[in-house]
Amino acid sequence: MRGFYNGQMNRTLMCLAVVVAMHSNVFGQTPQPFPRPSPAAPPSAPAPQPPPSQTPVSQPPAPAQPPAPPANPDAPTEATLGFPIYPAAQFLASYDAGRSQRYYIFGATTPYTELVTYYRTLLSERGDEVFKEPPTHMFEVGRFRNETMAFPPGVTIKDWTWGGSAGYPNPQVGGQPERFASIIMIVPAPPQTADDR
Repeated sequence: MRGFYNGQMNRTLMCLAVVVAMHSNVFGQTPQPFPRPSPAAPPSAPAPQPPPSQTPVSQPPAPAQPPAPPANPDAPTEATLGFPIYPAAQFLASYDAGRSQRYYIFGATTPYTELVTYYRTLLSERGDEVFKEPPTHMFEVGRFRNETMAFPPGVTIKDWTWGGSAGYPNPQVGGQPERFASIIMIVPAPPQTADDR
């Protein structure tokens, strides 16, 4: 029983350390002024309709759409993580978690509750709300092995709009969106135990 309690406390303390580390990124940044709404452009008058004609007029070709920004070459894939990545999530960073594990941080503009529902459905797990303020939900998927892992394999979602916050700042200078409503942390199993999940 004592080993179970110690294992639970270790996992809780590790989650708390991750949350503190995620907060430290925000506290170390220079405050930015509040965004101001851009002045609204006056409504444009509708274009006059040309008089009907007998001969069809050929339309010029539509301008080509600008290409989508290139994907981050360092971004992990679902295959490398062993977990689903929310489709609209942007890869932000990865960090060494110790014991050959890494955790991967993704930002999403999707609200926290929608992300929790999405991962509940895909992982077929209820998960646990580990913090009420700010709301943080954790899905532990796979077996935690204290001797070989620093974190239990799984997905953690945190609400960064809690308490009126504008969201998690985008770490890329000039990156869009400027802030993320939610952060998704994915911790895969270490390579030597990935097949044990």
